[in-house]
Amino acid sequence: MEEQAKQQPQGAALTDPIYRFDGQISLKKAIPFGLQHVLAMFVANIAPILIVTGAVKMPTEQAAALIQAAMIMAGVGSLFQMFPVGHLGSRLPIIMGISFTFVSTFCVIGAKYGYGAILGAALVGGCLEGCLGLIARWWRRFIPPIVSASVVTSIGFSLLGIGANSFGGGVGNPHFGEAPFMIVGTVTLLSCLIFNIKARGFYKQLSVLFGLIVGYITAFFFGMVDLSKLGSAGLFSLPTPLPYALEFHPDAIFSVFLIFLVSATETLGDTSALTVMGFGRNATDKEIEGSICVDGFISALSSLFGCLPITSFSQNVGLIAMTHVVNRKAVASGAAIMILAGLFPVLGVILASLPDAVLGGCTLMMFGSIVVSGVRMLGNCGYSQRNMTIAALSLSIGIGFTQNPAIFKIFPDLMKSVFAENCVAVVFVVAVLLNFILPDNLEMK
Repeated sequence: MEEQAKQQPQGAALTDPIYRFDGQISLKKAIPFGLQHVLAMFVANIAPILIVTGAVKMPTEQAAALIQAAMIMAGVGSLFQMFPVGHLGSRLPIIMGISFTFVSTFCVIGAKYGYGAILGAALVGGCLEGCLGLIARWWRRFIPPIVSASVVTSIGFSLLGIGANSFGGGVGNPHFGEAPFMIVGTVTLLSCLIFNIKARGFYKQLSVLFGLIVGYITAFFFGMVDLSKLGSAGLFSLPTPLPYALEFHPDAIFSVFLIFLVSATETLGDTSALTVMGFGRNATDKEIEGSICVDGFISALSSLFGCLPITSFSQNVGLIAMTHVVNRKAVASGAAIMILAGLFPVLGVILASLPDAVLGGCTLMMFGSIVVSGVRMLGNCGYSQRNMTIAALSLSIGIGFTQNPAIFKIFPDLMKSVFAENCVAVVFVVAVLLNFILPDNLEMK
């Protein structure tokens, strides 16, 4: 009974079972919310694979098989988060997906050694991160609330650019920012807002799904929806274990393990943000440990199927922050849809046809919700001079420096690959260092 009381969203007025982690809801009610989670992260889940496989010149048909494996691994990892097995899982509605954090490092390793070295490093690094997750309660003491709050705030700020890039048509689009993309993005955003204002009850929380549907239809009339691969997609396909020979190179393993530490930091921040925004409380040691264990061990499992590491998705944390829908059955239905998208390629092709502008119109508000929640967490930490110094310096250095990656020119290539464009990692390191350095009794003179 005490555990059930803990698993409540913010706001006593939210009495519908959809707002309770173990609330009993019908499958008909759960599926739309699960689909909403899948659509919010689908493009971002497959993009890292396309980038890395492109860098190693992998044939298109092989890359397509890895995308299928990515959907299955993301779904399996998400289910472990919500339905823990032993220490593996947080018992929180966390959605997992392929991490962008590793992309730059993997491109370097792939160019030097090949794709097999990427998978070997991911296998070792994932196992090491999973082991760190098992003892998270012992090192978490060095990460006080002000550090977690700074990291959560930086996660929100780091996603704003992604939302804006999608709104304008997607990174690398030669027609970026042209009228059709801006119109589709605006129609999608307005659809979300209008539905959120006009809808009643729990239907109000389906505003993102409604916006995606309206935006998709609008984008179709603008010729942005590409379903050309639908005819060539197979009906059913299973992922192949060990599709590539694993290679183990010490320098590759070391550099990837450093990125896994960054991934663990992001997962800790996402878990902390989700419990604050979804349940109105701080994350427990058990939840942090289970969350990071999944992050590591499922990433290791993913490598055995030729896929890249899995991590918690901040996009979906933002969706929970906006809707407060934390029901396990609702979010787990999204994980099931991801697995089906991997097993049935036709479904995957349809989901992958979602245009960037539509996604951007829906995600801007979601990502902004993470920023606002991070600021609220900072306020809950108190406005002491010490806390203000840690937050101000970590955020200004982390966000400011990574907006100008050339400032890392004098650093070794390994450090540049980890920090130059990852503001979350820089904010975390600076905040932890300041927490050690600054005296506890620092006061404003």
